[in-house]
Amino acid sequence: MKVLKFFFLPCLSLLAGCGAALGLDSEAWLSYPGGDGPGRGKHVVLIAADQEYRSEQSMPMMAKVLSTHHGFTCTVLFGVNEKGEVDPTMPVYPEEGREFKEHHIPGLEHLATADLVIFFPRLLTLPMAEREMIVKYIDSGKPIISLRTGNHGFHAALPYQIDGRQVDWGNDVLGGSFMGHHGQWMADSTRGLIVEEAKDHPILRGVSDIWGNSDVYRTYEVGGSLPSGCTALVWGQPLLGRKRHDAPNPELEPLPVAWYKNWSTSTGLQARVFHSTMGSGTDLECPGLRRLIVNAVYWSVKMEADITPSRSVDIVGSYSPLESGFEYEKIGVVPKLPSAYK
Repeated sequence: MKVLKFFFLPCLSLLAGCGAALGLDSEAWLSYPGGDGPGRGKHVVLIAADQEYRSEQSMPMMAKVLSTHHGFTCTVLFGVNEKGEVDPTMPVYPEEGREFKEHHIPGLEHLATADLVIFFPRLLTLPMAEREMIVKYIDSGKPIISLRTGNHGFHAALPYQIDGRQVDWGNDVLGGSFMGHHGQWMADSTRGLIVEEAKDHPILRGVSDIWGNSDVYRTYEVGGSLPSGCTALVWGQPLLGRKRHDAPNPELEPLPVAWYKNWSTSTGLQARVFHSTMGSGTDLECPGLRRLIVNAVYWSVKMEADITPSRSVDIVGSYSPLESGFEYEKIGVVPKLPSAYK
């Protein structure tokens, strides 16, 4: 018999969090009511909490695409500092001479009403009560999508054990964690190649011309493969540069950059999982990658029959993501309230 070990603490006295439990709007997160479309009545929560790849810009953009063109109600949650500002500059490790502060994601109570969560965190150390809300969702049997750094999203381990064994978020739940850059970080880009054997899978319906200026992640040892139960959909071919039409790097083999699997929960429920190691803010300027993720949303909530190659994945309004990286002053990354990303 499988036994799940985690403890659900009472709600912290966080006004934003308690507001989420009551279904209220808040300045601590962004809400996008669903319009007309197949997704009407479904709730997607997107978590933007990385420090490198501008998820604070890309997740609101994807929420607008999903709500406007597809009808999904979307809520975007952010990692914030003690002032309530979206703050990608917060350290993920203790630094000499600087107080280390836990990260915080207001509104995680929304996970209780979510039909799907799209995870885009990176190396977070969250308060235990917030980790427990995440674990409760992961063990619910509801579907999971993870993008880019999501596979190493938590520095402090999630309180999640099954049969006395600690569950590893990246390797166990998602099917692979970050093991290094397959090529040169901030020097390569990635061409997505559709896996021939999977070309008829509904997640790939209408998907073509995938490219992003982020590099390929390695998620398994050289000579290895994706774990049993994972099915690759897209291979990532490293290119010799950061332009769309740069030549392939002949010394670097393609590695999986998008796959799907099931996650077996403590009670034996089977949760659908999709993971893409592509997904930086600039990657998502690519319509082919946006369609891949939108299709994965439909598949995740078992609506693959509604996936069509013609329904729009066009960006709603303007979208000018900042460059990836940690040179925050040079890039122009500064703490801002969530409303700045609406």
